[in-house]
Amino acid sequence: MSDRPNIPFLERQSYRRRRLIDTIRMVPVVGAVLWSVPLLWPTPEEGAGSVATSDAIIYIFLVWLGLVVFGGWFAFMMKRSDAQEEGRGR
Repeated sequence: MSDRPNIPFLERQSYRRRRLIDTIRMVPVVGAVLWSVPLLWPTPEEGAGSVATSDAIIYIFLVWLGLVVFGGWFAFMMKRSDAQEEGRGR
């Protein structure tokens, strides 16, 4: 009998794939948080330090672009992971 505790073994690829899926599920949450940041910025009525509308629109666009890029990268990584699993014969 072994001295090791009974811990289920996950293959490295399976573990990485699950963590990648967990990360993909967090992307909309991170996007919503980043899109809500402009709501915290001071308005012109509040006085000094206000943010121009054009800067807010650029920020929103860059967040959207970042989400698209990360979504594409995650899709590529999932496709690569699927190809590796098929190559091993599952």
